[in-house]
Amino acid sequence: MTLKNTLSAMCICLLVIPAASWSQDSAEIEVAVAGAMEALDDFMLAFNARDSDAWADSLNYPHVRFASGTVTVWDSAEDFADNARTRSFVSLPRSGWDHSHWLTREVALAAPGKVHINTVFQRFNSDNEPIGTYQSLYIVTLVDGHWGTQARSSLAP
Repeated sequence: MTLKNTLSAMCICLLVIPAASWSQDSAEIEVAVAGAMEALDDFMLAFNARDSDAWADSLNYPHVRFASGTVTVWDSAEDFADNARTRSFVSLPRSGWDHSHWLTREVALAAPGKVHINTVFQRFNSDNEPIGTYQSLYIVTLVDGHWGTQARSSLAP
């Protein structure tokens, strides 16, 4: 084998091996994004149903929320569900909220076990009229085989 043939073979290997690795990573990332999006669907369904336990189950812990100028950390699903029952699902309806919907969900960063998703969601009253539109960032993680929102930062009150 000549030096030229050897160099050609090496160049081909350098091109093919990363492409194969990228293809594998790409497939893993597609699976991660699908899992994260399903977790966000579960989050919104439970939220709109005012199901504190299902909403808590859509998360991973510790769960962190940055909103309204504060940082809140829940260490367990039980703590989160209790807060949802006694605070979130009391104060939100008082503000006129009836339900919410995702307007956009765009992946900002993805890896096999973690996906960052920029979202815009809208809150509606019982007449299905918009009462607020908010940007947020959700960090969805895979923990012990469960995709769930681990952290979120929102411009919502």
